[in-house]
Amino acid sequence: NHVLFLPANPPFPCPAWGSLALTLVPTHLHHLKVVHAQRGATVTLPCVLRAWPPHYKVKWSKVEPAELLENIILVTNGAQHKTYGQLGGRARLRRGHRNDASLTIAGVALEDEGRYRCQLVNGLEDESLSLTLTLDGVVFPYQTSQGRYRFNYFEAKQACEEQDSRLATYQQLYKAWTEGLDWCNAGWILDGTVHYPIINPREPCGGRLLVPGIRTYGAKDKQKDRFDAFCFTSPVRGQVYFIQGHLSFKEAGQACHNQGATIAKVGQLYSAWKFSQLDTCDGGWLADGSVRYPITTPRTHCGGLLDPGVRSFGFPNKEQRTYGTYCFSVK
Repeated sequence: NHVLFLPANPPFPCPAWGSLALTLVPTHLHHLKVVHAQRGATVTLPCVLRAWPPHYKVKWSKVEPAELLENIILVTNGAQHKTYGQLGGRARLRRGHRNDASLTIAGVALEDEGRYRCQLVNGLEDESLSLTLTLDGVVFPYQTSQGRYRFNYFEAKQACEEQDSRLATYQQLYKAWTEGLDWCNAGWILDGTVHYPIINPREPCGGRLLVPGIRTYGAKDKQKDRFDAFCFTSPVRGQVYFIQGHLSFKEAGQACHNQGATIAKVGQLYSAWKFSQLDTCDGGWLADGSVRYPITTPRTHCGGLLDPGVRSFGFPNKEQRTYGTYCFSVK
């Protein structure tokens, strides 16, 4: 009586799985299977029973290693099932066939990313299968209008959420570093540790450690210690666009409102830059009071930097009528 992970004909592309079914082995011995998705999509986490043992239950849960928690999503005995929590409200069993215990999650959210466990509860022969759900996205550094190193962990977490993002995981930060993220200020990530990614080593960024890498401060005091934040956002089902003008911050918000839109958040601008190739040379107000502009094709008269990115003018006086605005409308 085993749980099987069957990758044949998955409902999403994942070519690394190959075409052979993998028989479950104890969780600590096998590699986690990775399922990729985008925010807002519907995704299925595969879990198939080889046979229906008597008096069994299948339990789906989300594992939160940083908080030492395992949050139950759904429990079924084949005839009935019960869901739990906010995630359970968007989850259901796929039931593609009699032995199918796969979990389908609708409207995937940023906080859904992470590790999941499908557990066959069958007396002494309990078995489980672990999978990791990852989202396509982009990591960006974030700091307050008062300057750098002003967030404790909880303030950093809230700041990312207010900008349509969440604190990045170490895996997300590492991936961003491999893709070119180079940032000299240290920032919180989701597990409560502090890091910063360096592509081009220089003396002020790590002292004599003149090799590329992710510098780490390790775990810090979540209440007392203060750093910046590394936020992660994923593609959004909406459009970010620029309105030209000489607008104050208040006028920028009204200009977006007049078109049935809202002033864009920082995470929404980064998402549009990364996934919709938004490329605009003009600075525009954003919801947090900062002024930024996205560049996908660098040129000399647009900041002069050689790499693509989202450029920032910082947090100007909100009364200045110098900038346009970036708006966000839901599709």
